[in-house]
Amino acid sequence: MKPVAIFRFSADDGPGYFASFLDTHAIPWKLFCLDEGDAIPEDLQAFSGLVLMGGAMSANDPLPWIPAVLERIRQARQANLPCLGHCLGGQLMSKALGGVVTVNPVKEIGWQPVFFDDNGMAREWLGELAAQANLGVVFQWHGEAFSLPPGSTRILGGDACGNQAFVIGNSLGMQCHTEMTPEMIEQWCGDWAAEQADPSLPSIQTPEQIRLGMQANLARMRRLSERLYSRWLAGLDRDG
Repeated sequence: MKPVAIFRFSADDGPGYFASFLDTHAIPWKLFCLDEGDAIPEDLQAFSGLVLMGGAMSANDPLPWIPAVLERIRQARQANLPCLGHCLGGQLMSKALGGVVTVNPVKEIGWQPVFFDDNGMAREWLGELAAQANLGVVFQWHGEAFSLPPGSTRILGGDACGNQAFVIGNSLGMQCHTEMTPEMIEQWCGDWAAEQADPSLPSIQTPEQIRLGMQANLARMRRLSERLYSRWLAGLDRDG
């Protein structure tokens, strides 16, 4: 089977739990560390899927690698190659496919609730979880948000940031961070002060609040992660 290509844009925002999930399912993968100067592959035919991680930069920043990444997303979509975006990755997917990325009215940091949209695509991707009134919480750390690109369907929404996940074909773009591990969360909490966020807002949690109940929140989010990742894997070409 061809490996899954994973684009990393920041050293502290790697594939985390997603890489463990691929390993558990015996799916090969290759990490491209753009933050360390790795070259973006010219030809995606060598891969079974394309995954984009998060990062502190904006999809609208004039960074030299952003146009190439946007073009690879469009190439993948045209070739029916599954894409999966986390936070910045989801924003890049939206922008590449005709959406826009703008500043969200408020930042989201920490554990925040999400809800599913009652449509056929959401039920397909969420499976038995769609029958639950409360999907639980996901991990958030962002100040910008994406619009839904033409032809996509929203499957997850939120109160502080409306668009949390969209599906287009066999691809999934997310605003939330379903890939988090305890180690990643601890590292990010160390950078909390740099966000200059207002902890009086309901969309902002302090490091103490984030750590409180982290094990239980991660366990709940894992159920959502595993369901979404499993559905995404179903779109991979395992014969290639």
